[in-house]
Amino acid sequence: MVTLQTADNALKSFYLDAVTDSLNTKVNPLLAQIKQTTADVVGKDVKRLVRYGLNGGVGAGSETGSLPKSGGNMYVQFTAPLKNLYGTIEISDKAIRASATNEGAFVNLLNDEMQSLIKSAEFNFGRMLYGDGTGLIAEVVTQPAENQVVLTTLKNVCEGMVVDFYTEQNTPIGAGKGRRIIKIDKIENTVHLDGEYLPASTIGPGSRMYLQSSSGYELTGLAALFNDDPIYGVEKDIELMKPYQSTCTTITDMKMQATIDAIEEQSGGKINFIVCSWGVRRALMEYYKSIGVVLPTIDVAGGYKALSFNGIPVVVDRFCPQGTMYFLNTEDFQLHQLCDWQWLEGEDGKILKQIPGKPVYTATLVKYAELICTRPYGQGMLNNITEK
Repeated sequence: MVTLQTADNALKSFYLDAVTDSLNTKVNPLLAQIKQTTADVVGKDVKRLVRYGLNGGVGAGSETGSLPKSGGNMYVQFTAPLKNLYGTIEISDKAIRASATNEGAFVNLLNDEMQSLIKSAEFNFGRMLYGDGTGLIAEVVTQPAENQVVLTTLKNVCEGMVVDFYTEQNTPIGAGKGRRIIKIDKIENTVHLDGEYLPASTIGPGSRMYLQSSSGYELTGLAALFNDDPIYGVEKDIELMKPYQSTCTTITDMKMQATIDAIEEQSGGKINFIVCSWGVRRALMEYYKSIGVVLPTIDVAGGYKALSFNGIPVVVDRFCPQGTMYFLNTEDFQLHQLCDWQWLEGEDGKILKQIPGKPVYTATLVKYAELICTRPYGQGMLNNITEK
């Protein structure tokens, strides 16, 4: 017979491992390449001592001359707070009772909830990898009608998301808090919101949209490497902190190779992963078609396939900014975590807990982690590429 206790046991003993594997390896191709580690986690922070430059104790001299002076190594301290990542499922008391004598029905119920959680996590954690850590999803162009908002982009938006709106100065808009997206108009770049009546112009131009309660709390993604703001508590005034950036109207093999050469000459590292938007991949394929070449494909970690550029996988990602191609050394990235995904447990050891005042039980997965790139200058980006 199915009870809350058997449901708790199933979540602990069976679903946790399956969900953890999916969230760690199947969110997207980039995350599957990044090592996850508990190293360098100190209390609630990641503290990573990074060496850069050369040891100064090397030189040449005469047979009887003085030996080179020891120069020691040069270091910079990266410090970043662990981010709190959550995933929640809900099961109604009615659903549990309805399947109490049918274990197959209950398994189907849990499977559906877990698959829904995985899909939502894949979308949002994949999005975070390309963000700047602020959690910004899009900016508002205008609010033309009640409960409707026109956005600058719909790339990071999906039906069902619960979002908060802030002013252009990043002050919370009370009436825009906890709004669920119920419809998306891709032609007009408009999202329709549920909830109480929201008069037109309540959310003004330049306002900012974030995932619910996530403003300033998301993983530090690729965008943070390529802006001018400090990262990991360090100013970007030394070579280590400055990734390669260049513009490129028409993508070609020579432009890609020149970018790789510049990055590898600058950092001494090796580019092993290229990510681009859908339109950039089409432009690249069109270029190769015009010169009569078909790029081969290769398999990458996580069960994905990619185009191969001189043995380097070229992967498309829905969250990669338009007109952009990233050149990465994934060995320079690590996801530092306090622990892997775990269920939040109450004092009684229970995972499923009743929501006060509601006939619904909820369970929450949690992970405390932060993404760190130890060699920002070993990464690069081409932007302003004309898409096809």
